[in-house]
Amino acid sequence: MRGKKTSQSALGSSAAVEDYLERILELINSKGYARVVDIAAALRISQASVTNMVQRLDAEGLLKYEKYRGLILTASGKNLARKIADRHKLLTDFLRLLGLDERVIYHDVEGMEHHISPPTLRAIQALTAQLRRRPALRAKLEAVVA
Repeated sequence: MRGKKTSQSALGSSAAVEDYLERILELINSKGYARVVDIAAALRISQASVTNMVQRLDAEGLLKYEKYRGLILTASGKNLARKIADRHKLLTDFLRLLGLDERVIYHDVEGMEHHISPPTLRAIQALTAQLRRRPALRAKLEAVVA
């Protein structure tokens, strides 16, 4: 049987790991906790798949998991999850500043976020800051995009 190709992100983890950590952090921030059932619902996958990944993330030291109890992110898991969430927010904010439709933004950010390099992300961060300071330039861009 051939090995499954795993997509590595710019942060060095797989796209799947990042998706899990991002959702877990969102759940903890919104509900105060994250359970397997909540993660499965958020990611629209089976609880068995979530349990397997949660056990893997526990083994990697990114979270602490107790069966039937729930989970918490470790310091390193929380740090990585925050970087993932920050990257997602930056890309979303950048595309919004360009005046793109929310559905397009969601689709594009989901496709871009795991594959963008740190130098490109820094360039987008700088450009986003400039666009915020220069509404006239932002208006010109929005007119071109529309």
